[in-house]
Amino acid sequence: MTYQTITYELADDIAVITLNRPAVMNALNSVMRPEITAAVTRAGAEARVLVLTGASPAFCSGQDLADPALGPDLDMEGVLNGEYVPMLRAIFDSPIPTIAAVNGTAAGAGANLALACDVVIASEAADFIQAFSRIGLIPDAGGTYWLPRQVGAARAMGAALFAGKVTGRQAADWGMIWEAVPDADFAAHWRSRARHLATGPTVAYRHLKTALRASSENTLEAQLALEARLQGLCGETEDFREGVAAFLEKRPARYAGR
Repeated sequence: MTYQTITYELADDIAVITLNRPAVMNALNSVMRPEITAAVTRAGAEARVLVLTGASPAFCSGQDLADPALGPDLDMEGVLNGEYVPMLRAIFDSPIPTIAAVNGTAAGAGANLALACDVVIASEAADFIQAFSRIGLIPDAGGTYWLPRQVGAARAMGAALFAGKVTGRQAADWGMIWEAVPDADFAAHWRSRARHLATGPTVAYRHLKTALRASSENTLEAQLALEARLQGLCGETEDFREGVAAFLEKRPARYAGR
């Protein structure tokens, strides 16, 4: 498959999608959004982990405001529902672990594209900017969903109202992202993280995501029932049998993955 605005690489069960419009800081346009959606869906079928990153110097600067496809009579609600929602759902619903490797600025919808992933690893030079209020908008692309859940109401409100930079280190300290690492170590580090997940128990990872996401909406009783049901499914897998055997034999586990 040929892509115009992204690159897709698959090696060792790791799919890497690179947003590839560096001249405009990898801004999202009407071509890139469906390409990301298609590539994420493809990765879910043929990989065991997905990494989303950007071509240097940025991760993603958000919506391309110069995109001619927007036209003078912009139907913003239609664009969000027709192009952003499928892209974000594809990432959020992916059956494999997803990592956002944020190598530089992640602004507006670009910041929230990263937050849609299961794990965000940022370089310390990266920053996250909820830039929407600078042009008279509210956070979209899931920002009003993910931010309060990850950093709390006060920080989410401040980040959205003031539209200031949140550094990679600050984002990690807030709990917005999983970790920030020194720039020199960044590429090797996220690849190491991806390899770890790519050789892990993929079925268990899928059920783990389901359970953790349901927790905030469930009662204790409902969550315990969900845990029991999903654990039952995990207990029927070859991965579980291999994990136990490897533990008893004091050797690394060799998970089949699917």
